[in-house]
Amino acid sequence: MVADRTHLEVGYVSRAHGLGGEVAVKTFDPSSESLFDVPKVLVRRKDGVLKELAIESLRATGKEILLCLVGVDGRADAEQLVGSTVLVFREDLEEPAPGEYFQGDLVGMTAFDEAGVLLGTVEEVWDSGPVPNLVIRGTGRGELLVPFVDEFVPTVDLEQRRLVVRPPEFVE
Repeated sequence: MVADRTHLEVGYVSRAHGLGGEVAVKTFDPSSESLFDVPKVLVRRKDGVLKELAIESLRATGKEILLCLVGVDGRADAEQLVGSTVLVFREDLEEPAPGEYFQGDLVGMTAFDEAGVLLGTVEEVWDSGPVPNLVIRGTGRGELLVPFVDEFVPTVDLEQRRLVVRPPEFVE
């Protein structure tokens, strides 16, 4: 999904927690603290319905963030949100420093090599190691996994929604 300019996808509701209506959220970036900086979230249910919910309280566990949301009053309400995407309002976040990016902004960007050859589209960002990895698909060459560091991604143009990529097999 292409990121919009008003919201940023940060994770998804993985499960209901307890009987009181808490939901467990897995963030796409395990190191992200964005949910701790915002007063409300936007939840996009699997059926596409959007619902703005104020955060009553939250706490981190090892791999998830447990949220108590105003209006989610019991386990049945929480279970209805399982599988929903969790978004934050950009206006509630500080802008990233120059040279830093919200990972959600990278999804949907078009990737080219240094010669201008289309490599595909960034479809996911995986946090499976010391740096995020861009998952680029779409040109018939299969899936391309590129570490998101300057050596492999020398150019990011958010306005044009394009990246210049030097895939690992191309780097000398």
